[in-house]
Amino acid sequence: MFNRILLVCVGNICRSPTAEHLLREALQDSGIAVSSAGLGALVGHPIDSTALAILGRHGQRPQPHHARQLTAEQVHDANLVLVMEQAQLQEVIRLAPEARGKTFLLGKWLHDMEIPDPYRQGPEAFERTFGLIEQAVSSWADRLRPRRQQASG
Repeated sequence: MFNRILLVCVGNICRSPTAEHLLREALQDSGIAVSSAGLGALVGHPIDSTALAILGRHGQRPQPHHARQLTAEQVHDANLVLVMEQAQLQEVIRLAPEARGKTFLLGKWLHDMEIPDPYRQGPEAFERTFGLIEQAVSSWADRLRPRRQQASG
């Protein structure tokens, strides 16, 4: 059972907070806690303004965000760690070798798709990244949501 999910990118201001919000929304009322951190976090910074605008354009209102640096303790405490790129997967495992069996690409169920970093690019790049994150989150949420018992009759 997964009850603590950690999403990881580089700066923790674009991709991972977007994914954190979308996965939290998709899993609301499931009892699963969702958080995020960055391998080279811009510690204390809010979500990137363009990422926030794209979320708003899609009707999303994320909670206030403050970027956090990824630590081995955060990785250890998570049941599932989801990263955006293959290189990030290797960095997480280097930081916390015991995480090998619980660290995957967010795009795992979409042919191990990597999600490119839109940082310092235009709104089109952020929109494309949002779409990829939305698809990837949906594929994970379908697998993580607790199954409801079917009434027999």
